[in-house]
Amino acid sequence: QVQLVESGGGLVQPGGTLRLSCVASGNIFKFNRMGWYRQAPGKERELVASITTGGTITYANSVKGRFIISRDNAKNTVYLQMNSLKSEDTDVYYCNIHWDSYYYWGQGTQVTVSS
Repeated sequence: QVQLVESGGGLVQPGGTLRLSCVASGNIFKFNRMGWYRQAPGKERELVASITTGGTITYANSVKGRFIISRDNAKNTVYLQMNSLKSEDTDVYYCNIHWDSYYYWGQGTQVTVSS
C-alpha cells in the first residue's frame, strides 16, 4: 500500500506564487516517477509536471518557464514551485507516483488564482 499526502494549496492572486509538496510512504519501488496532475470540473485530469528518480523532467507546455518540479529521493517527496500564476491555473492538483503498472494518487489540493 502506498499513501500520498499533499500540502501547499490555497488562494493566491494572479502573478503570485505557491509551492506544493507531496510525501509518499509505504511500499515504494526504488525507481519511480512522481508528478503533479490537475483537473477542473468536467474535464480530464492532465499532466502538469513529472520527474523520475533519476531526474528526468517533463512539463506541460502551459506551465513551462513558470513552474519548477523537484524531488528529494531520500524523503520520497516531490515539490512543485508555481510562479507567475494565472487564473487558468485554478484547479485541483493531484500528486501521483507510479512505476510499471502501479499508479497511486493523492487526495488532491485546491489551487485558486483570483484577485
